[in-house]
Amino acid sequence: HRAVIFNSIADGNARITHFLTGADCLSTIACMQALGVRIERQDDAVRVYGRGLRGLSAPQDVLDCGNSGTTIRLLMGVLAGQSFAATLTGDASLRRRPMGRVAAPLRALGAELRGEGQEGGAMYAPLTVQGRALHGGSYALPVASAQVKGALLLAGLLGDGPLVLTGKIASRDHTERLFAAMGIDLAVTADALTLYPPAHPVFPYPVSLRVPGDPSSAAFWWVAAAIHPDAELTTTGVCLNPTRTGALDVLRAMGAEIVITPTGSAGSEPVGDVTVRSSALRGTRIAGAVIPRLIDELPVLAVAAAYAQGETVIADAQELRVKESDRIAAMVDGLRALGSEADATADGMVIAGGGELQGAALASEGDHRLAMAFAVAALAAEGTTQIGEAEAVAVSYPGFWAELARVMEA
Repeated sequence: HRAVIFNSIADGNARITHFLTGADCLSTIACMQALGVRIERQDDAVRVYGRGLRGLSAPQDVLDCGNSGTTIRLLMGVLAGQSFAATLTGDASLRRRPMGRVAAPLRALGAELRGEGQEGGAMYAPLTVQGRALHGGSYALPVASAQVKGALLLAGLLGDGPLVLTGKIASRDHTERLFAAMGIDLAVTADALTLYPPAHPVFPYPVSLRVPGDPSSAAFWWVAAAIHPDAELTTTGVCLNPTRTGALDVLRAMGAEIVITPTGSAGSEPVGDVTVRSSALRGTRIAGAVIPRLIDELPVLAVAAAYAQGETVIADAQELRVKESDRIAAMVDGLRALGSEADATADGMVIAGGGELQGAALASEGDHRLAMAFAVAALAAEGTTQIGEAEAVAVSYPGFWAELARVMEA
């Protein structure tokens, strides 16, 4: 997402390889094309012809972000300082996800946003961003969210002075890393991010890169190998950014046998190979500062917990309630259907572990990560498992079912 969006507002052209052709990333391409950016795609290679920070044009229609929260939230930041208005929407799931957490800080910078589905002061898509002159200033982030942080930093590029972000800034730092690779003046400390807008209304440099493998997708294979009685799997070229390796830390704490081999970097991101072998897992507590580093991996980590010996507690993860589905309720329902002892809490779940799971009919709620997590659970369960709306995996991992079949035949 960031490679396409950032290069679209750069001054020059860039080639992106190993591009994920999932529905979410294709939504980002379609939206940037609707904003006047020339983008060419061939298989998993994409060429972006940047138009500069102020080179976007008003779209002729509503921008459809599909199921992608990353697309809509980052574009809110891109559009806030433009010279035109644009309306953003998405599918039924995306229209239920909260956008006020992005709109409020953008308004603090002078942005004008109107939600068309507001409830109790919250904001939901469809929403309209009316471009305005933005100013700098300071803002304390109340939630640890890479999407909120990224939207503010993108808006800050068009501000009239420095932007200082404090508060809960410890979340995925892909935006900060790619900004640095593109020559943006961004000072990063443990307590604050300070962005100095470019002196000229362009990004200094477009950046061609090979996108590293996604840890959130790799995590399904890590857990599959760990819970299977006779397995060894290696995921190659995976992003090893410390803000994204929380799942590996948790699996190691659970007793998983993991070998990490660094192999280099891509787009300022460290990459490497991760090998996981069959392991005797034990329960653990997943809470606190690690949560932003593995929020998308929690469904499959809950599967690991079901196969571990002893209790696992997941807490401080209320964000799961407002993802593509209520992932807390849906995961607990699915694990119970498989025969695991699991209970939902307001901000997580408690999983007894140690049970022998049995195949069952499971509802993915049209949520890609739930569908894949249930597939991993089914690998080590007795009997047949049926997963509803299994096609949802196309959102983030269109090749998942084919890869699963290949792994099972190995």
